[in-house]
Amino acid sequence: MLKGINLQLYVGPLVPIPAPRAVMDALTDVEVTIKDVEQSGFQLSFTLSNDSPLHTLFLLASGGPIPILRVVIAVIFNGTPHVLIDGVVTNSQVSQSSDGRHSTLSVTGEDLSVLMDKINFSGFPFPALPAEGRVALLLLKYALLGIIPLVIPSILIDVPIPITRIPSQEGTDLAYIKALAADVGYVFYIDPGPVVGANVAYWGPQIKVGVPQPALNINMDAHTNVEALSFTFDTNLNAIPTVFWYEEKSKIPVVIPIPPITPLNPPLGLIPPIPTRLAPVSDDLSKRSLLQAIMIGVGKASQWAEAVTGRGELDVVRYGHILKARQLVGVRGTGLAYDGLYYVKSVTHKIKRGEYKQSFELSRNGLISTVPRVAA
Repeated sequence: MLKGINLQLYVGPLVPIPAPRAVMDALTDVEVTIKDVEQSGFQLSFTLSNDSPLHTLFLLASGGPIPILRVVIAVIFNGTPHVLIDGVVTNSQVSQSSDGRHSTLSVTGEDLSVLMDKINFSGFPFPALPAEGRVALLLLKYALLGIIPLVIPSILIDVPIPITRIPSQEGTDLAYIKALAADVGYVFYIDPGPVVGANVAYWGPQIKVGVPQPALNINMDAHTNVEALSFTFDTNLNAIPTVFWYEEKSKIPVVIPIPPITPLNPPLGLIPPIPTRLAPVSDDLSKRSLLQAIMIGVGKASQWAEAVTGRGELDVVRYGHILKARQLVGVRGTGLAYDGLYYVKSVTHKIKRGEYKQSFELSRNGLISTVPRVAA
């Protein structure tokens, strides 16, 4: 690897252990994609001789007697460890080379949330438990995998009375947890780390505030640390979530537009796009309270207002840091309209011998920065 960068690979049926030297020598390419609210994934490429036992190991793991082959990919950069992903193998493919003696083994996997989507537990009752308690209880069964629940209570804590209503699970654990999150405008994802073997299962509001990461610079001569960066401004993405509510006493329908600005989702652009349409929060609000419908609208408003999208690629050594998803980052050198702070929606790590690059996707809800300058 490059100077100051050390790639670490851990593999094991349940508890991952450091991969042997033979595996690391055969490893040629690593690609890890981290998304803000969707499932993350990875792909490993190995160049092997046709009689290598690694063929059998990974092929068995993708549907054979080994039920779970766990893979943890970490990087030590300038002495600081970073866990990129903790997941399981879901697919393996082998392609033969032209010399007939070697082949390329591609191993694909997803983060640990894929294990929560295997068994349908529909009908399992949760008497007298609010949504927060149900999520925490469901996540406890995955403690052996090192998953630590981080559940943020919502302002809609509803404790069902058993004599009137007993909520029950619908679908798999993952589907039910995401459905409970959507009911209050929350998100759910699994964040690997901070150490190998540990993961944080986050159930709470999407947060777009915090200390920005070092700025991405372009067109700044020696200070340029980004190889490519482009932006698009699409006003068709901007919609106003709207709650259509029927007030029973007055028999008057009420239309409530939801603003896209909240304390956890502040405006990152000074000039927001003009909304092009109204979009109903849900097709069926008859079973939801007004406050619940508003909370769902607040969650959707932050997504529908992201009309500015940036995409680019950087070299980690030149950047001097590892860019992380779900955080803010500054941008400099693109001009008045696009400079400023952005939310990092996704990051793809591309690692091979002598090279470590990242491609990324940024977003924000308007043009022109809301801050006078961003930190270098």
